[in-house]
Amino acid sequence: MKFTLSWLKEHLDTDADINAISVALTQIGLEVEGIENPAEKLAGFKVAKVLTAAPHPQADKLQVLTVDAGDGALQVVCGAPNARAGLIGVFGIEGAVVPANGMVLRKAAIRGVESNGMMCSTRELELGEDHDGIIELPENAPIGTDFADYAALNDPVIDVAITPNRQDCMGVRGIARDLAAAGFGGLKPLNIPQVAAIFPCPIEVRTDDLPGCPAFYGRVIRGVTNGASPDWMQRRLQAVGQRAISALVDITNYVMLDHGRPSHAYDLSTLAGPVVARKAKDGERVTALNGKEYALDSSMTVIADANGVHDIAGIMGGEHSGCSDTTTDVLLEVAYFDPDHIARTGQRLALASDARSRFERGVDPAFLDEATQLLTGLILSICGGEASEIVRSGQPPELGRTIRYDPQLSERLGGVAVPDAQQRAILTGLGFKIDAGWTVSVPSWRRDVDGAADLVEEVIRVIGLDNVPSTPLPRTEGVARPTATPMQMVERRARRAAAARGLQEAITWSFLPEAQAAAFGGGVWTLSNPISEDLKVMRPSLLPGLLAAAQRNADRGADSIRLFEIGRRYLAEGERLTLGVVLAGERSPRNWQQGKAQGFDAFDAKAEALALLAAAGAPVDNLQVMGEAGDHFHPGQSATLRLGPKTVVASFGALHPATAKTFGLEGPVVAIEIYLDALPVKKSKDGFMRPAYTPPALQTVRRDFAFLMQAEEPVDGLLRAVRGADKVNIVAVRLFDLFTGQGVAEGQKSVAIEVALQPVDKSYDEAALKAISEKIVAAAVKQGATLRG
Repeated sequence: MKFTLSWLKEHLDTDADINAISVALTQIGLEVEGIENPAEKLAGFKVAKVLTAAPHPQADKLQVLTVDAGDGALQVVCGAPNARAGLIGVFGIEGAVVPANGMVLRKAAIRGVESNGMMCSTRELELGEDHDGIIELPENAPIGTDFADYAALNDPVIDVAITPNRQDCMGVRGIARDLAAAGFGGLKPLNIPQVAAIFPCPIEVRTDDLPGCPAFYGRVIRGVTNGASPDWMQRRLQAVGQRAISALVDITNYVMLDHGRPSHAYDLSTLAGPVVARKAKDGERVTALNGKEYALDSSMTVIADANGVHDIAGIMGGEHSGCSDTTTDVLLEVAYFDPDHIARTGQRLALASDARSRFERGVDPAFLDEATQLLTGLILSICGGEASEIVRSGQPPELGRTIRYDPQLSERLGGVAVPDAQQRAILTGLGFKIDAGWTVSVPSWRRDVDGAADLVEEVIRVIGLDNVPSTPLPRTEGVARPTATPMQMVERRARRAAAARGLQEAITWSFLPEAQAAAFGGGVWTLSNPISEDLKVMRPSLLPGLLAAAQRNADRGADSIRLFEIGRRYLAEGERLTLGVVLAGERSPRNWQQGKAQGFDAFDAKAEALALLAAAGAPVDNLQVMGEAGDHFHPGQSATLRLGPKTVVASFGALHPATAKTFGLEGPVVAIEIYLDALPVKKSKDGFMRPAYTPPALQTVRRDFAFLMQAEEPVDGLLRAVRGADKVNIVAVRLFDLFTGQGVAEGQKSVAIEVALQPVDKSYDEAALKAISEKIVAAAVKQGATLRG
């Protein structure tokens, strides 16, 4: 919700400056997301007069002007067709920044003629779309004045985040009411004109859909002139992002923003027969004001006449019944639409609008007559004409509620003791009525207030949430036991290890475009009501989101990309906790030692996977390296890590070129997925504390063995067999040499391994070492290896 400071002061009598108001808004729960002053981007633009105009000697379409911006005459080259002597316009001095393109104005030679500054068009200053010529100001415009001050543009725009429950603050007056209750001035009385009816309403207006449209009011105004709206209205609408269209449209938009009350004006000449709020018929279609055609069904409320649908009720008007420059008679529609109906219709049509955002929150049902008179008064004063009687069909809902309130609740529930008189003043300022016995009547515009706790919230937020004292919860004696589950501890260890290894954590969407999900086998779960058509498949893997993030980083010049994420994959059997890693770009930059930059490879992925698995508590010594990592990986540069032949705990390797192409990535890209939910979780009787470190009393003994085995056989099986030959004494097995060639038979390879032996209670003698060695050799023989002589 955006509004200007001057607009706010139309409703709030206050001397507070913009800084005080912005702080107060956030304190009372209306968070200020930003403040922008249009005058800041117009610094350096002044009201100036063209003294002389002569043809450019080197260009037919350019003129050489002398311009006075209050500091003497300057020479300017200008190509605008309306540039002439005597014209008063807007001049950008040297050093000013053109808002439309960010160009800094400098002294320059244009086709051989010096030019100092620039005469500006409306589009160049982002004040409109006109670019046919430079701005022309009235003859009495003061020369040398800052244009922002002259045009009354020195008016800060405040952007406030409105929570879904605060429908009353979807208009400037509701925000002013909150500030007044908080002590920032007084709320000015609302002046509602009482426009007398001149003639009977010539068209029937009714509602045939009471659940969707409980109340439908209409009034005809004839003899209007639909030109441009006044400058003050256009400035306010443009300041908050609304495009000025015509007086009739601008008036309805202005009242919507001013009071949170949407309405619609129909060109009466386009209507035939009664104008009715009814249910749509299945298959009916309407072209809305955004130029798109929508297919309707019988759950939706529409405004229609004898010729068909004109309006998607409460969301957007139809294209063919809108007001134009030739409109002379209008039907003004002011209705109350059921919030749930509006929300469901908007979701089905995927159609958002300012009107929908207000109606689905719930507008004030008691403001229909006042809104009709307010709109009528503005139309008559700006467009002229005369008004018919008001036709009222249906009855707005009665939302008046009473709540029995105890002022002591502010301390018991809110933690702040507020005097009774102050609570009464706050609630009264917000529009609540309170009798002597503290029975509170809720105003019609506060459908979110339903009980005494809501009244406490109103008091506390106006007092200021920063004034609520921080009170710690009572703590029992002794040290509290850890509450994290074993899986949460695994997740924490993995996250810390990834960050410690130089990976940067990313948080990506849990839903993907279909094409990205298809690259990883396709998603099982599809959202029926996605936030976007491009984000409707629940991710079957964490890698698509990380690869998309890597692509965005690469496009912005990142040389080395190291990303990780911990989150859930969504599979047919449920959610699965996973750690994903993507490494792309340069592993090490180019340098004098190795020359060109080095990229990542599958072995980098394997090293990261093993390190992260070790940190997560996986028994890495027992892991087997096997294939079948998935079609999204390169088949010759990828593998899986498994506990046994079936339990896959990680997949890693280089990305398949087709997969990389899908995500727009070039160069080597490697990825890892660690399936944290597949890891065995250890839980000791002492909780999750590490056991005390107890170094062995005796020194480790290391013995080397060399075996001959078939060249095509993986060494992993041999290492695991040796490690299991004597589980009491053997604590580690490591491959340190692999050799083929002279001295080794064709089709075989020599494998040298180091075996670490740890004595427990006494040192090894020769007999013990011989016995262990025999077990190692026997285990190797079972794997098809022989001891090399």
